[in-house]
Amino acid sequence: MADAELARTPLADLHDAMNARMVGFAGYALPVQYPAGVLREHLHCREAAALFDVSHMGQIEVPAHAAAALEALMPTDLLGLAPGRQRYAVLTTPEGGVIDDLMIARLADRFLLVVNAARKAVDFAHLQAHLGASDGVEAKLLRDRALIALQGPAAETALARHAPEIAQMRFLDVREIQLAGTACILSRAGYTGEDGFEISVPAAEAAELARLLLDAPEVAPAGLGARDSLRLEAGLCLYGAELDETISPVEAGLAWALPKLRRRGGARAGGFPGAKRILAELADGPSRRRVGLRPGGRAPIRGGAALFATADEASDAAIGAISSGGFGPSLGAPIAMGYVPQDLAAPGTRLFAALRGRREPVTVAPLPFHPAGYKRN
Repeated sequence: MADAELARTPLADLHDAMNARMVGFAGYALPVQYPAGVLREHLHCREAAALFDVSHMGQIEVPAHAAAALEALMPTDLLGLAPGRQRYAVLTTPEGGVIDDLMIARLADRFLLVVNAARKAVDFAHLQAHLGASDGVEAKLLRDRALIALQGPAAETALARHAPEIAQMRFLDVREIQLAGTACILSRAGYTGEDGFEISVPAAEAAELARLLLDAPEVAPAGLGARDSLRLEAGLCLYGAELDETISPVEAGLAWALPKLRRRGGARAGGFPGAKRILAELADGPSRRRVGLRPGGRAPIRGGAALFATADEASDAAIGAISSGGFGPSLGAPIAMGYVPQDLAAPGTRLFAALRGRREPVTVAPLPFHPAGYKRN
């Protein structure tokens, strides 16, 4: 897609003013890095606070009275989701694959879904098609809002200067709040493994709010490069890499997001697309699993690289593949995730990845690679 055809977010002029290097992503021009560089942006997020423009993500509203119809589209508990809370969920296909993974918040009178940029048109059409058949419920794609992520251990300090009450929020709390005179929807969550917040703000007010936050001594801008290395260290899935319509949430290691009441024997067991496959995998285990991988050398091994059970290049076919890989700045070493057969998924299992015409040793490792810093209490 030519640069002229890329959409610009409400923060685009701010990125230009900060000399960001822009790239095309999911149809948008977005900053991949600023002059400090990916490594420094990554480490600043781990040590202080980083501000990310995630306005390319989709924001979809669904009326609160549609809870049952919405719950029928995903293996989660929405009827029991209290106002002021949110949770991670997946939309599933009839075959048990993942249409998209998303965050869903319960506000006083509605649900707010934050979905992946590359999937928001698919998700919105899916919701319209299925919810529209349920008493005329209408999903609404919010085109006039931006989304800012403030992430890192100092995020609370920086944000509390403008709204002291946010210090009372814990991980996955959501509030409608005034920030610098602007009505925002604030959630304590993110995609870095660190404490932090995502701020849904009217598009017209987004740049002013971002500048205000960037004035804080703790806060520096960060781009897509750091966002990806942070989520990889945190062991978080990326749609199109760890997730797609052929991969089940159980294979992806997301069983923790599927509550007992939607499983066999639960009060509202099944009833969602793909339940037959997903419930069977929950009970009996999937044939493959997403795992963490630590390469034995210093070179990163990127997504798409084949995985093998032995080092012998003249024998055996691939047994899996790397889904995401790169350098972990917090660890000072390469890391990766991939899919392997169930019997090769135990931590410590030695495998081999294709790298520049040879087989590089990799070891199955627990996820996440970097401990989470969420504020749970």
